[in-house]
Amino acid sequence: MPLANRNVLYVSYNGMLDPLGQSQVIPYLKELSRLGVRFTLLSYERAPAFTAEGELLCKCLRDELAQHNIEWHYLAYHQRPSLPATAFDVAAGVRFASRLVKRNQIEMVHARAHIPAVIALALKRRFGVKMIFDLRGLMAEEYIDAGHWRKGSVASRLTKTFERRALAAADGVVTLTERIWPIINQWDGLRGRAVAHEVIPCCADLQRFRFSREARDNYRRDLGIEDRFVVVYSGSIDGWYLTEEMAAFFATLVQKKPKAFLLWLTQAKHDRIGKMMRARNIDDNAYRIIAAQPRDVPAYLSASDVGLAFIKPCFSKLASSPTKYAEYLGCGLPLVINAGVGDSDALITDQKAGLLIHGFTETEYSTAIDEISTFGATAEETRRRMHSIAAELFDLKTVGVPRYARLYQRVLAENSDPVTAQ
Repeated sequence: MPLANRNVLYVSYNGMLDPLGQSQVIPYLKELSRLGVRFTLLSYERAPAFTAEGELLCKCLRDELAQHNIEWHYLAYHQRPSLPATAFDVAAGVRFASRLVKRNQIEMVHARAHIPAVIALALKRRFGVKMIFDLRGLMAEEYIDAGHWRKGSVASRLTKTFERRALAAADGVVTLTERIWPIINQWDGLRGRAVAHEVIPCCADLQRFRFSREARDNYRRDLGIEDRFVVVYSGSIDGWYLTEEMAAFFATLVQKKPKAFLLWLTQAKHDRIGKMMRARNIDDNAYRIIAAQPRDVPAYLSASDVGLAFIKPCFSKLASSPTKYAEYLGCGLPLVINAGVGDSDALITDQKAGLLIHGFTETEYSTAIDEISTFGATAEETRRRMHSIAAELFDLKTVGVPRYARLYQRVLAENSDPVTAQ
């Protein structure tokens, strides 16, 4: 079924000025709009968007999106106090989105994660529009596993209640991993009913994330690491990301490969990383912390030899697909990752995309480091093979977008008449 001139409201609780909105929302909408989908985008922006500079950025972005037939609206994101702030945002979102549904004759609401799903649920009940619940993870389980919520707390119970209702009402469901679908498919709301479903991992634009010899030579020269074996970690630290364990792994690596170098690409506070590295007697000249701009990340990855990511293995992380996997592989980097996160085990065992850590011990690290040495022997071949894995599994344009288009077609095929103004 063609998607031309189908009216879709896309709701994201993440801002479009945020890195996640820039990498995981806007590129998809632009590509889907090429298929003729007419998007109305509603996001929640943080405080910087409402400064003079932020308003200018928003105006430029709105104009850019309009060229792709994407009409962008945004509301203010409120963070504290957590539960009342979220309730306020949901209520504001339902009111604002209701006007958009009527004005733009919306046929389907694409809810990116749990909070937008609550908004979509209200819109479906009021207007009868179709609904896609795009699960970006298991919200209640993630907060419990992270220690932010207690199991059985008011917040966790409310989240599970609305999750169950959203799953029961959804016409389509997106999960990030293969591993989680057989589990949640048996949950209340999904068990025993047919629903359109797609597994769509976090993808990357491989036109941006690809190896560049020029960038590698230039950045390694500028950093003074031309002859070093460079491990890179890109992203947030602490929380889900096992920063201490990654530092311990590197400390073991330095013992075996004294010229190893660790590149931290993060916006996190530098003193936290510096203190952690010094505690392991890692010299200052063995690492660098860079608050890289998103546009520069592919070049820094090209300058590296291995991509590192240790993430807390727990039940909620079975639903996770770290974007950094796609970005590392796109730039030709073998992965050094731990087991128990999303589909990461199969990525290593089946695709041979790097090394899998099963336990955070010096013995496990030492064994993996011995295998790392084989990467450098056939560097060019390794880079080509890693990029081909990314192209097969994580290419935004050839994997992510076609799967979303297929889901849209299935859900909209049974759609009723568009909502008319009331």
